[in-house]
Amino acid sequence: MAYITLNSEAFFHNLDIISRKTGSKDMIALVLKDNAYGHGLLQMATLANRYGITKAVVRCDIEAKMIEHLFSYILVLDDIAQESSESIVYAINSLEQIKKFPKGSNVELKVDTGMHRNGIDESDIDEALELIERYSLTCKAIFTHFRSADTLSSELFWQRKNFENIKLRYKNRGFNFHSNNSAGVFRNLTCKEDMVRVGIAAYGCLELDEVFGETELKPVLSLWAERQGTKLLKASQRVGYNATYKLTQDKYISTYDLGYADGLLRTASNRYITPQGHRVIGRISMDNTSFTCKDEKLLIFDNANTYAKASDTIGYEVLVRLAGYLERKVI
Repeated sequence: MAYITLNSEAFFHNLDIISRKTGSKDMIALVLKDNAYGHGLLQMATLANRYGITKAVVRCDIEAKMIEHLFSYILVLDDIAQESSESIVYAINSLEQIKKFPKGSNVELKVDTGMHRNGIDESDIDEALELIERYSLTCKAIFTHFRSADTLSSELFWQRKNFENIKLRYKNRGFNFHSNNSAGVFRNLTCKEDMVRVGIAAYGCLELDEVFGETELKPVLSLWAERQGTKLLKASQRVGYNATYKLTQDKYISTYDLGYADGLLRTASNRYITPQGHRVIGRISMDNTSFTCKDEKLLIFDNANTYAKASDTIGYEVLVRLAGYLERKVI
């Protein structure tokens, strides 16, 4: 059966780099949402705990409860608390959400400083804080999210300036503040806030505009498939649905137990070449894919960004689409 390997040495290497950038591992809140970007929630949470990470960020309450025993502070980005918790804190993304939380809930207030997605408008912060107090919630922090930290533009600077003004207005209220995502960490000379939310950089797949140079991060996840069978096909024979690939010479073709049902994006059909130089032949099927090789086990990719380029997408999408039932082996 197809499977995934997770390189613990690469993960710790990435966390070492991030720790040096932030000044301390205590600054890092590891983003573990959506099954740790496809890597495996419990596997990566356990490794992070072993490294000494004490804070995490997840999408929903179910994820938070699964890893509550491993972290002292967990920020839930997109869910409503069912009961108050000392270690689990919930993001407030709109004024309407505030009244939905049970009394005693710990919350963080997200402010829209320019991304125009989730978050309270800057002009509504005072109203939001009043509602938080009225409904007996405890606001632990104010935070925001950068929309273009990975690209060379002025947008990071004006958005950061907006948040700096907010910090000045509320600095004496006892709140923590955080704004930097992975790209923001690598764009900052110093990290002066209370924590950084690091996801894709920890997994080694951060991509920045070339002008910012190399990060020296190492991809953590590798995807493997196992051979189902091999055929020697003749020149002019065609492979797969709709016969989209025609052989120009006699060639051995093997089928492997991985397809788009497992998360292998179909848009890479007839285009992708593995790290060992084996090409996808024909259309990627639901449960299997053909390659120009005879290997018993085939490394599909060891860097999701490479597969993403052949699929006209980004590494994030490649990773989070990997099926949860695929075995994830920590090495």
